[in-house]
Amino acid sequence: MNLIYGTYNPSKLKSMIKMLEGLDIEVTGLSGFDMKLVEAEENGKDPLDNAVEKVTTYFKQIQVPLFSCDSGLYFENVEEDDQPGVLVKRIQGNNLSYREMLDFYSNLAKKYGGKLTAYYKNAICLIMDEHHIYSHDGEDIWSEKFYLVDTPHEKYREGFPLDSISVEIESMKYYYDLEDNKSENLGILSGYRSFFIRSLNDYLKSEVFKGK
Repeated sequence: MNLIYGTYNPSKLKSMIKMLEGLDIEVTGLSGFDMKLVEAEENGKDPLDNAVEKVTTYFKQIQVPLFSCDSGLYFENVEEDDQPGVLVKRIQGNNLSYREMLDFYSNLAKKYGGKLTAYYKNAICLIMDEHHIYSHDGEDIWSEKFYLVDTPHEKYREGFPLDSISVEIESMKYYYDLEDNKSENLGILSGYRSFFIRSLNDYLKSEVFKGK
């Protein structure tokens, strides 16, 4: 099964490919298209709104099976003005670069004593055709809770700037220093795999039914 991941971010594409290893799914990004696609405005109130908006916008233009994801970043025990939610990159109306994001959130962690307890609420929407649309934002695809700290790791990956200041609570190690899959995905793996297995099985069953 060939699916397009509605992103131009090579780090996000690589991460998703790794999470889906072993499944009969070949994932490619939007950079393979000759045309530059119009992107969604992403003004949704939560990650699922934005994921649906993104995938619908892309599907209208290319009409092939594709999915999009979105995330919101949430902190415990912070002032309301310091809660980013879905506006992870958009601070006070300004779209930050990845490096600016790293600086901003490092300083925010410093404001709260050097670390923040954080987690990502994630959402995904898959469109196979106009009659088969699947979405999910359950806790099984949210990240585990982790610390966002004020001192960046020496490793930096473009596209995932906040990974450089993400620390596992249990071990107090940067995720980049862990040796298992958590080093890439903050503990997220099975939820996304289950979503694709469940959605694609439903789609394939419907196709078999139509063919009878």
